[in-house]
Amino acid sequence: MDDLSLAADFPQATREQWLKLIEGVLKGADFQKKLVSRTHDGIEIQPLYPKAEGSEPISREKAGRWRVSQRVDHPDPQKANELALLDLEGGADALTLVTRKAPAARGFGVRIDGLDDLDRALSGVMLDLIHLLLDAGGHGRQMAALILALAERRGHRPSDLSIDLGLDPIGAMAAQGRMSASWDAVAQRMGDTLEHLTAQGFAGRAFLADGRVYHEAGASEAQELAAVLATGVGYLRALEAQGHPLDAARRSLSFLLVADADEFLTVAKLRTLRRLWARVEQACGLEPKPIRLHAETAWRMTTRRDPWVNMLRATVAAFSAGIGGADAITVLPFTAALGLPDAFARRIARNTQAILLDESNLARVADPAAGAGGFEALTDALGDKAWALFQEIEREGGILESLKGDRFQTRIATVRAQREKAVATRKEPITGTSEFPNIGEADVAVLFPSPLWEGARGGGASASLSGSGVNTPSSASSPQGRGEQVAPTETSFSSLAQMAGQGATLAQLAGTAAGPSPVSIAPLPSIRTAEPFERLRDLSDAYLARTGERPKVFLANLGPISAFTARATFAKNFFEAGGIEAVTNDGFSDNAKLRQAYTESKAKLSCICSTDEIYEKHAEDAAETLRSAGSPLIYLAGRPGEREEQLTRAGITTFIYAGCDTLKVLSQALDEACA
Repeated sequence: MDDLSLAADFPQATREQWLKLIEGVLKGADFQKKLVSRTHDGIEIQPLYPKAEGSEPISREKAGRWRVSQRVDHPDPQKANELALLDLEGGADALTLVTRKAPAARGFGVRIDGLDDLDRALSGVMLDLIHLLLDAGGHGRQMAALILALAERRGHRPSDLSIDLGLDPIGAMAAQGRMSASWDAVAQRMGDTLEHLTAQGFAGRAFLADGRVYHEAGASEAQELAAVLATGVGYLRALEAQGHPLDAARRSLSFLLVADADEFLTVAKLRTLRRLWARVEQACGLEPKPIRLHAETAWRMTTRRDPWVNMLRATVAAFSAGIGGADAITVLPFTAALGLPDAFARRIARNTQAILLDESNLARVADPAAGAGGFEALTDALGDKAWALFQEIEREGGILESLKGDRFQTRIATVRAQREKAVATRKEPITGTSEFPNIGEADVAVLFPSPLWEGARGGGASASLSGSGVNTPSSASSPQGRGEQVAPTETSFSSLAQMAGQGATLAQLAGTAAGPSPVSIAPLPSIRTAEPFERLRDLSDAYLARTGERPKVFLANLGPISAFTARATFAKNFFEAGGIEAVTNDGFSDNAKLRQAYTESKAKLSCICSTDEIYEKHAEDAAETLRSAGSPLIYLAGRPGEREEQLTRAGITTFIYAGCDTLKVLSQALDEACA
């Protein structure tokens, strides 16, 4: 029997027909406001897109599976090695070696003081069978010398190893606020490093254009792309000026973008970078080749509260990075914001990717987003915006000059302020933190609590940082370490590699980094969007530790359950996002019983919850009852409407509703409740 196509028997629907149906559903509401969303770059995201015609798929550096990469960041080299071997045995085929003081170490990182420490950290790791990415921040060049010395010690040829040395002097400067020497001196070192690596037959990538520092500072997707593009172009120029052909220079580069829980934007961002870099290559007179693109799930989206939700966010991010064409993906363990992740959290991180690869088979299609109208439209729009921002950076003299003049930081700060407002008003909700909080959550295990938040230095932590090798902000040593003082001298990379092989310490190698005219800038901050709400929860925890109970708000539910449930649920989530326990009930129709229940609840705060119709008849009496009972702050769940003056006069102090400044309201509520 011939295959039948029923679709051919029906006329194709048009957009006009769809819009006519939508008008009936909207009932006069504005289509743009209700159904069209906008990114922080101002890009419109429509609710419906037609099929994209004539699109060209993007491709990874190598077809097939992406690399499953795991962070190696335990301060003790031996412990770091044990965790790394578990990861490799459990399915990872790449490692990201994060050393202490690297911005991404976030208070931890492997303590590598010399070649023997590095050898211990990578003991049993077959370097010729895995991919290795080095994340050493400002000590990248010195750590790269140690990596090469280790390869020589083990008898590996550099041409047989898949290694990204991750040298990113501009990114390190953006994060830390300082470059050890003038750009001319740094560019000369870059050229010297590549010359030595080329002579040794090194087949990996020496330099990295990393978007994490910009993403963590609150940058938009286009800003992150523009910064990465500008950094890559800056490195191309530096290497060409040092005598390296552009083809060799571009083959020495790799890229890293952040994947977050916004699926569409993450997929589009990764696809956009490949297309824009191909445009750069064409402008350089080069035939475009697929770049090596790393992705890491976003630090910015991780939370300390209800950290289990981080698993869901990381899954969406890893999925999006895989669909977007990443060559290697690193998933941050779900407890990363709390402290140093244990073996369980690391296993969940790598298994997230294993499921996507081996059960969902995401890597079997080269570019699943190709031809999809929404993805293609967003990729095109994001490309136009990012290219325009990249050109703006170029007009300012390049990424280095833009950072030195504080211009790029200022533009990122503008977007960061937009994000902060969206988080504060819960326009961008954070599940488990600002929405659906769990104030009775149990502690989650980590190897060491993070030194980046105040709770880690309290008395409740079960693990101690003492003797762990962790560098807390108060105990970090000088760049020389161990008290050694080394006179700054200009040293070639070949000499560094030789020194590393002969047993020089990292401190001695780092002593060669200082050069003429070091550069200082305003560093970009590293921020998680959940931090403002987490600080409120910390205040609640402190009150609980001091008094034995949490600050409370009494929900003055009026009328039957069917009337108040919706707003009582809203109010409960609202207040508990700030750690204020909501005391609820089955509702009241008698003010005397309302007064008695409020008094027995021992809550200071109160919030009236019901329908607008019941508010019109009973809200004022309820407010006066609560005020006379001693409630200093009385909230009403819902917008005041035309009766705001009467309600305020009756005692209502604040109205809570979707879109109000939740952080401001909760801060004031905690001040009163904890007084």
